[in-house]
Amino acid sequence: MSLNAIRPWKNIYRRKSRQIMVGRVPVGGDAPISVQTMTNTDSGDARATLNQIAACAEAGADIVRVSCPDVEATTALKTICRESPVPIVADIHFHYKRAIEAAEAGAGCLRINPGNIGDAARVREVIRAAKDHGCSIRIGVNAGSLERDLLEKYGEPCPEAMVESGLDHIKILQDNDFHEFKISVKASDVFLSAAAYQGIADATDAPIHLGITEAGGLMSGTIKSAIGLGNLLWMGIGDTLRVSLSADPVEEVKVGYEILKGLGLRHRGVNIISCPSCARQGFDVIRTVEALEDRLSHIKTPMSLSIIGCVVNGPGEALMTDVGFTGGGAGSGMVYLAGKQSHKMSNDQMIDHIVEQVEKRAAEIEAETEAAEKVEAAE
Repeated sequence: MSLNAIRPWKNIYRRKSRQIMVGRVPVGGDAPISVQTMTNTDSGDARATLNQIAACAEAGADIVRVSCPDVEATTALKTICRESPVPIVADIHFHYKRAIEAAEAGAGCLRINPGNIGDAARVREVIRAAKDHGCSIRIGVNAGSLERDLLEKYGEPCPEAMVESGLDHIKILQDNDFHEFKISVKASDVFLSAAAYQGIADATDAPIHLGITEAGGLMSGTIKSAIGLGNLLWMGIGDTLRVSLSADPVEEVKVGYEILKGLGLRHRGVNIISCPSCARQGFDVIRTVEALEDRLSHIKTPMSLSIIGCVVNGPGEALMTDVGFTGGGAGSGMVYLAGKQSHKMSNDQMIDHIVEQVEKRAAEIEAETEAAEKVEAAE
């Protein structure tokens, strides 16, 4: 029996939404919540952009957005879309021809605001290009760029204005018989974002792209995003997300997965459970965890590892993890495997030993999963 079945307080009931495709990645419905990021290279430099996309994909990015401000960027996009290991979202502002070129180049999705593309005829051209090339659209509402009439109506950016903007843009697409769209209503203010997302979630069944825009640097932006996105995800809102950081895009992907892992919504790689350390520690916990995070970054199999400095909480945490190490005395600690006490290991050898045990357990989990999938397919 699933632990969630006997612990209902651990369940998150996701909002029901339509499902669309971004390239080969399903978004919405019962699809896993996808993790996105955005390149910060010169989009006209296909090779540099592809190198960054590859690094993000290796970190787990399901989708990557590329800004297309000029014709040089959409020209390079043909190569980028062809060689990218993940679907590409083309970020378009104002110029409708860039959107058409991006669709023709193979983008899986166009990020636009229909209202700032131009007159109705231009919007229809963009929608026609999206239909012709199997391209979805993300409506991107931002508190910092709301329409003038809405600012005059409401006096300032507010949840009601953002929801109205989003619904106006949805109507433009629906009036043109286009329904392959998702929507975001981002703000840099956590409260404004959360309220706007709750409003749009109630008003449409479209898939929702989550983000706290311009969240800040690695530390502050991670905290702000964890608060805002974490609360929305906890309420069941969100089908795809991007953590916006003034940092390497790879870090955005890592933080996105940590938020999802923390809520039990998605699992990838080793989830390290470690204590903050204190005078009771039997080894250098902080240095050990830093080393293990680096040494185990290649593991993609979902699994858990506990690294606890002493026997106060160590054995209890190890009962619930695939591999565990608890500090003891006399320069050694106890290794736990599958929640059971296994053997002692000296502190000076335990990092290499833990890496070996985690890799071994990851291979076992992969083999078990493969065998189960074969049995299911045979039935």
